[in-house]
Amino acid sequence: MVNKPKDVSIISISLNNDMIKELDRLQKTLGFTGRSEIVRAGIRTFVQEEKQKQDMKGIKNAILMVVHADEFDDQVAGIKHDYEDLIKTHLHNKIDNNRCVELFLLDGDAKKIDAVTKGFLVNKKMDNVKLLVL
Repeated sequence: MVNKPKDVSIISISLNNDMIKELDRLQKTLGFTGRSEIVRAGIRTFVQEEKQKQDMKGIKNAILMVVHADEFDDQVAGIKHDYEDLIKTHLHNKIDNNRCVELFLLDGDAKKIDAVTKGFLVNKKMDNVKLLVL
């Protein structure tokens, strides 16, 4: 029987084969000792990011990254237009044949930063949306 700290609970999760392969690849690449360690690290990162978003009050600086297919530039422009006062810098770059990355340097009210982020998050045409509060 494996000894475990008393404050650790064992849970069960279901993952498809592709996720397991990716988990194992990351475990090896990043040097984690086991699957549990990498899952705990992922949960800690997720919890930290969510706490940071929930604690957003006042004036903040942030970087918002959005990845999308090239054909959805108009959707990005529509959301961007609503928050031009918040966006201090916008960088657009093609990252492969048909995908683009947008980087927005934001400066302003935390509620507006949250709103623009959610505007991209709820848009199903966006492949990836990531907010980094500075």
